[in-house]
Amino acid sequence: MSDEQPRKKVRLTGPDDSPSVSLSEVASAVAAQLEQEKNAGITVFASQAAGFGGVVKKRYTDFLVNEISTSGTVFHLDELTGPAVKAVNKVEKEAQAEEKEKAAQAIKTETAPAKEEVKPDNAEMDVKERIEEALASIAPADMDMLKTIFGEKTTTDLCNLYAKAVARPDRKTRDHGSMQSEVIADKQMRTDAHINVRRIFSGRIDTMTNDDNTIAIKVTAAANKAPNARALPGSKGKNSRPKGKVGWDELGGEHLHFTLYKENKDTMEVLYWIASQLKLHVKNFQFAGTKDRRGVTVQRVSAYRVAADRLAGVNPTLRQARLGGFKYMPQGLDLGDLYGNEFTITLRDCTFPGQQGDAAAQLENAKKIIGGAVSQFEERGFINYYGLQRFGTFAISTDTIGRKMLRGDLESAVEDILSFSPEALEAASNPDQASTKISKDDIARAEALHIWKTTKKSGAALDKLPRRFQAENALIRHLGWVDRKSGDLLRAKDWQGALQNIPRNLRLMYVHAYQSLVWNTVAGRRYQLYGNKVVAGDLVLVHEHKDKEAYAPQDEETIDDAGEIIVRPAAHDTATSLEDKFERARALTPEEAASGKYTIFDLVLPLPGFDVMYPANELGAYYSEYMGSEKGGKLNPRDMRRKWKDVSLSGSYRKIMAKPQGLDWEVKPYFHDEEQLIQTDLDKLIAKAKEEGNADALGGAEALLGSDKSLEKSLEEKTEDTEMADSTEGQEQKFAVIIKMQLGSSQYATMALRELTKGGAVAFRPDFQGGRLS
Repeated sequence: MSDEQPRKKVRLTGPDDSPSVSLSEVASAVAAQLEQEKNAGITVFASQAAGFGGVVKKRYTDFLVNEISTSGTVFHLDELTGPAVKAVNKVEKEAQAEEKEKAAQAIKTETAPAKEEVKPDNAEMDVKERIEEALASIAPADMDMLKTIFGEKTTTDLCNLYAKAVARPDRKTRDHGSMQSEVIADKQMRTDAHINVRRIFSGRIDTMTNDDNTIAIKVTAAANKAPNARALPGSKGKNSRPKGKVGWDELGGEHLHFTLYKENKDTMEVLYWIASQLKLHVKNFQFAGTKDRRGVTVQRVSAYRVAADRLAGVNPTLRQARLGGFKYMPQGLDLGDLYGNEFTITLRDCTFPGQQGDAAAQLENAKKIIGGAVSQFEERGFINYYGLQRFGTFAISTDTIGRKMLRGDLESAVEDILSFSPEALEAASNPDQASTKISKDDIARAEALHIWKTTKKSGAALDKLPRRFQAENALIRHLGWVDRKSGDLLRAKDWQGALQNIPRNLRLMYVHAYQSLVWNTVAGRRYQLYGNKVVAGDLVLVHEHKDKEAYAPQDEETIDDAGEIIVRPAAHDTATSLEDKFERARALTPEEAASGKYTIFDLVLPLPGFDVMYPANELGAYYSEYMGSEKGGKLNPRDMRRKWKDVSLSGSYRKIMAKPQGLDWEVKPYFHDEEQLIQTDLDKLIAKAKEEGNADALGGAEALLGSDKSLEKSLEEKTEDTEMADSTEGQEQKFAVIIKMQLGSSQYATMALRELTKGGAVAFRPDFQGGRLS
């Protein structure tokens, strides 16, 4: 990967670039953060305990996240080498041995004394047979799907191209030729085309959308040598893989689950790299939830029909990331397939009310403040607000864009996405400012958008625009499409088409941000009105509280009317997709609210949509009041259907309150910013490997470090940091608070810290602000 960030052992900070944070700087940061929170509807605290100040993520190793499975398992990086790969691949290796034995037998047969009559053109007949086998291997259902997308003729040509590539594996890609589909105007159908061609032909056929919405089709480079290619009957490749679903089932399933450990990297950044190394589409990988970039995180990922040894083979190419814990499973992972995350967070430069006296007195005071705050935090929990990251980092927030999309003001929404700060553009001509205040990517973004707005030349703008700005890239490509005959920009005012060209998950982010703003605002209002009391009209999820209802159904029958045993499907056999599952809520009666059976932690509030119910109390009216206001977008919560499906919101429900589990804390004095105050999974494994003298494990750690320094030199440097930390002469003592807690899925650690510190926890910001917040 390019532009690697150094790991902590290759000092991230030094005396000059990581100064202590002054009280005035902390106060200023707190004030700015409170203003941002207010704009996002985050206004209320659940308790009145004293707060304290601290800086989050001053070093990215101050923020550790370990995913928790639905069964409660906390995932960790548990190995630096790959012994587990050998174990999980036992069945596969046996299958390969069997294939080799068959191949050897075939060779013996071929070398046996030949009969007098030899068929002419034997090699050509063998090619013909392999073509027929390849065509026969395409399932009828897949053939029908291809015909639906491409039509009869293109599908026939496509299948023949694939079959010839399989039959003549020694030919170069260009020798197979290429082809082009008819125009496919529908974007979703083009997407389906790319996905299904890759799936059906196991990555042997490459597709690419042309500017005129046709699809270019060719044989993938070195496709016939790809280890994960489809195994055909009679194939003799040494890298043969399990054949069909049954072959993978023998291993445990078609989906290889593995643990991804990463440092200071986005989840998708690592997966894109892995996919590129294996010559797969990134859509072959699934995960339960994205993880923060600035931090050290561990999560589970699944890969469809990828062998463990192939995946483990990528490890030497990874920097600041590691794969392990391989296990074949029948199903892949979907978003939300997790209980939550375990966080270990270090807040540095902490300040406390009444902080005075000598070091011992200050430490005692700090422990007293933290103890009181934690006690109320455990008991009362925190309002389950959507965090600031939900609303973006640019001057125009994502909820503002979503509000305009819902109102049908699509032109203004597009303009907002393509807006930039004048400071970022000005920095382009000021090298000194660019190096200290604004990131290079944001300067390039401002330049690209300025070019587009002033010249309408999409090519020049896109050449300047960094690839990571996907929304801007998609808009300019669509709006800047030039008709080759007339030279006109025929799509220059096609605002909906431009927005539809943005990747769907990114496109939906805007309207979901608006829903989040409404939810945050109403949740704060609810706590101001009723506190932690349960009142009539509050909503609870139907499926969670059937045992508390007077009309609750009895246990399900196990025998039907005819005396036959009822066989119910296991959870993994369900045919219901995540999209088909929807939670229902109901309002509590006055008797239920007063019964004591329900608590504030049972209650939910709806995100606005056409398929939700609103509280049957004052809050129901407040939805209409707020959403009907200027800030709320002058929208009607009971009229959320739109002709454009992507902005036609069905709505959902979210728990009002959340409560941390497994809470633990420590106040830790320190003197130097370079001190590492908590151990990562990698730190623990390195320590164990050194203790055991495990050279293989230490070699794996050296590759993971991602620096040009040897492991020994890195460890020596860490020892120097420790020795420097031990030297406290003339140094001012500081305090860090280390918090460990488990939060449920979609609960924000930033909002938990906000409650615990009463808004005193501020995110560390480097010198540059990215030209985003103004």
